[in-house]
Amino acid sequence: MTSVSILGSTGSVGVSTLDVIRAAGGDYSVAALAAGCNVERLAAQAKAFRPDFVAIADESLLTPLREALSGLPIETGAGEAALIEAAGRGDAVVAAIVGAAGLKPSLAAARRGARLAIANKECLVSAGALFTGAVKQSGGEMLPVDSEHSAVFQLLEGRKRDTVRKVTLTASGGPFRTWPREKILAAAPEDALRHPTWEMGAKITIDSATLMNKGLELIEASVLFGIGDDQLDVLVHPQSIVHALVEFTDGAVLSHMGAPDMKGPIAYALSWPARIADVTPPLDLAEIGSLTFESPDPSRFPALELARAALRQGGHAPAALNAANEVAVASFLDRRIGFPDISSVVQRVLDNLSAGQDLNASGMTLESVLEIDARARSAASGIIAARAA
Repeated sequence: MTSVSILGSTGSVGVSTLDVIRAAGGDYSVAALAAGCNVERLAAQAKAFRPDFVAIADESLLTPLREALSGLPIETGAGEAALIEAAGRGDAVVAAIVGAAGLKPSLAAARRGARLAIANKECLVSAGALFTGAVKQSGGEMLPVDSEHSAVFQLLEGRKRDTVRKVTLTASGGPFRTWPREKILAAAPEDALRHPTWEMGAKITIDSATLMNKGLELIEASVLFGIGDDQLDVLVHPQSIVHALVEFTDGAVLSHMGAPDMKGPIAYALSWPARIADVTPPLDLAEIGSLTFESPDPSRFPALELARAALRQGGHAPAALNAANEVAVASFLDRRIGFPDISSVVQRVLDNLSAGQDLNASGMTLESVLEIDARARSAASGIIAARAA
C-alpha cells in the first residue's frame, strides 16, 4: 500500500486525488491532509480517510479543526510549519496548494526523496532549479499532474531528447476565445470565471482566461523536460481532448488524447509506471466528431508573450512574473482593476525590476526566490494602489 499526503486537499486537485484513491481500492492510503482555510471540508475528508495528520494554514482555525475531529486519533497542526510537517508524511506527496504558498512545503517533499506529484505550477515557475536540484540530490521523483505536462511526460518516455524537434501544449482558449478585443476589455470577474471545459479554482480559471496559465505551463515544461523556448509552442484546442503533441526530427508527430478530467494525470503520477484502471470515462472520438486547432492571438492575450519573455530572460524573472500575476489576479477578482490590467500590471513589474538588474542575479536559493517574490508583490500592489488613487 502506498501512503499519500495531499497538500491542498480541499481544492479541485485535492478532491480529485481523494476520488482517485477511493477508486483504487486498497492500494493507497492517506497519510496527511493539508488545506488553507476550509475547515468543514477538511474535517469531512479527515473523517472519511482517517489520515495520521491534518494541517490547516490559517492558525486561527486550529481550534475549530480540533473540535471537528475530537475523539479521533488524528494529529493536527496549523501554520506553515504544519504544512511542512504534512509534506514530511507519506510515500508520495501531491502538491496542490495554489500559488507561492505551496513553495516551502513542496520543496520539503522534494528534499526528503518522496515521490512528488506536482500540481502547483507556481513552484516550478518560481524556483524550478531548486526543485530539480532537490529531486536529483535526494533521489526522489517529480511527476507532473497538469494534464498537458503529464501528456508530454508520457509522450517522451523512452525517447531520446535529441530526436525531439518541438513540444506543443494545448489550451482550451478560455471563455474569451471568440470574444472581440473591445468586449474583452470590459470583461467582469463572473465572465472570466465561466470556463468552457474545466472546473477549477478561481485563480487558475482567471489565468486560463488571460492565457497566463499556458504561459506558466511553458516555463514549467522547460523546467520539467529541459527544453528551451525555441522548442515550445502553444495551440488553442477548444475541445480539450488533445493535451499535448511532440514533433520528432523525422517529421512524426505523436499526440496524447484523453477526457478533460484531472483524475487521469493524478492517477498516473501516483501509479507510474503502472496505471490505475477506470479513473476517467472512455474517450469516444466518433461522438466528439471533430478536433480543431488554432494559433493564440497575442494582441488579445498578451500574457502568453509576457511568460515567454520571462522564460527567455531566465534568472528570477519567472518568479517575479508569477508573483505579480497572483497579486493582479486577486485584485481583478476584488474588482479593483479591469481584466486587461492584469497583464499590464505584470508587464510594469517586470520592466521595473529588470531595469534595476534585480532579476538577473546568478544562482538561485530559496531566500532569493522569496525576496524577489516579495518585491514583485510589493511593486504590483503599489501599481494597483496608484491606479485607484
